[in-house]
Amino acid sequence: MIEIDGLVAGVDEAGRGPLAGPVVIAAVILDPRRRINGLRDSKILTAARRETLDTRIRARALAFSVVAIEVDDIDRFNIFQATMLGMARAIAALALRPARALIDGTHVPQNIQCEGRAIVDGDALEPSISAASILAKVARDRLMCELDGRYPNYGFAQHKGYATPEHLAALDRLGPCREHRRSFAPVRRACELELF
Repeated sequence: MIEIDGLVAGVDEAGRGPLAGPVVIAAVILDPRRRINGLRDSKILTAARRETLDTRIRARALAFSVVAIEVDDIDRFNIFQATMLGMARAIAALALRPARALIDGTHVPQNIQCEGRAIVDGDALEPSISAASILAKVARDRLMCELDGRYPNYGFAQHKGYATPEHLAALDRLGPCREHRRSFAPVRRACELELF
């Protein structure tokens, strides 16, 4: 990893709340000489706009990384610890070492090789965090569409694993699949119902 003084990485995740699929974390070091217009919190952008920005971020950033923490680790550690692990891994995976990491939220992961600062609503305030938010969301949405092909009766391509009425109905009807987070209450209840 190359270290350049003054580099700042933005870090954000997608998929902390869903009942299924990985949590995906991205870290991005933007190039101040290559501006990217339209960076926002990924949740307020359309899917088409996120895809366009994802391509631009990947082409113009000085460095980026995207890490997925799978369901087994989410269930083993809990979603908070799994997210912190993913953030540390995403920072470590950058080709350039940042001097500082700006983390969306209220906590900074331990054992990162740079200064860290948590920023509440950072994905709306800091362009590098917005960029990380977009990369994480696009990558996770793609993964959920792939999972929809493997588990077509759950509707993962539509709801991306979130606890929508359609997803909860499929969970009741079919029981959990391999990609459901058994540590989350609705999935745990569905597992208990299968035992009777």
